[in-house]
Amino acid sequence: MDSLDFRLRFFIAIIMSVLFIGVVGFIYLDGLSVSEAFYLTVVTISTVGYGDLHPLTLEGRLFAVFVIIAGVGSFLGLVATVTELYLSRRERKSRVQKLNMLVGVFFSELGTRLMKYLSEFDTNLNEIREWLVVDEGWSEDEFIRVESILKNYSPHIDMKAVNLKELHSVLFKRRGCMVRLLPVPALMEHETFTERLYAVFHLAEELSVRESLRGLPETDYDHLGGDMERVQSLLIREWLEYMHHLKSAYPYLFSLAMRTNPFSNRKSAVVQ
Repeated sequence: MDSLDFRLRFFIAIIMSVLFIGVVGFIYLDGLSVSEAFYLTVVTISTVGYGDLHPLTLEGRLFAVFVIIAGVGSFLGLVATVTELYLSRRERKSRVQKLNMLVGVFFSELGTRLMKYLSEFDTNLNEIREWLVVDEGWSEDEFIRVESILKNYSPHIDMKAVNLKELHSVLFKRRGCMVRLLPVPALMEHETFTERLYAVFHLAEELSVRESLRGLPETDYDHLGGDMERVQSLLIREWLEYMHHLKSAYPYLFSLAMRTNPFSNRKSAVVQ
C-alpha cells in the first residue's frame, strides 16, 4: 500500500469515526433521535449552517465545535487526498503508455528479429510454441496462464548450429536502438524491461569484444550459449506481456503483431 492509499483510508476512517461520535454525542447531549442526530452531524461537518435543527444545550454546542474542527479538517484532507490520488494515477497511466511505446519500438527494431533468429536454434521451443500462437480469441485468463507457464521455461540453444557472425550482424545493425533506449530515464521505472534490455546489450558486447567468432573453445561457446538462452527466455516473456498490452489497448497494433508472430509457422503480414 503506498502513502496515498494509506492517507485515503486514514481520512475515511477519521470521517466515519467523527460521524459515529457525532451521532452518539448529539443523541446523548440533546436527546435527538438517530436520524436527527445523523442529520445534525452531517450539517455540522459540512458547515452549511443550521436551519430547523441545531444544538439546544451548551454541552451540545461545545460538542458541535469539536465536530466541526475534527470533521472539516478530515473532510478537507480527504478531498485533497482524492484529488492527489486521481492526478497521480492519471500521471502513472500516462507513464505506462509511454513505457509501452518504448517497448514497442524495441520489438519493432530488434526484439522480434532477435527472438526469431534465436528460435531457430532453440531445441526446447516446441515445448511451448503452441502457447505462443496468440490470437484475437485470447482472454485475460489465457494470457495470465501462459505467462505463468513461461516462468518455468528454459531455452536450450544448439551452439553447433548458431552462426555467431550472423548473430553479431543482427545485433550490430540494430545496436543504435539499444544505445538510444538505455539512457531513457522512464525505462528505469520498468525494471523488468530494463533487465531484459541489459541482457541483450550484454550479449551484443560479448560478441563485439572477441577478435574472432570462430574456433572458440568449448567453454566459451557454452558461456555465449548461456547468454543467448537468458536473452531468449527474458524476451519471450516480455513479448507476451507486450502482446497482452496491445490486445487490450491497441487492437490494430495487436492485429499486425499477431500476423507477424515470430513463433507461428503460419505467419503472414498479408490479411487473408
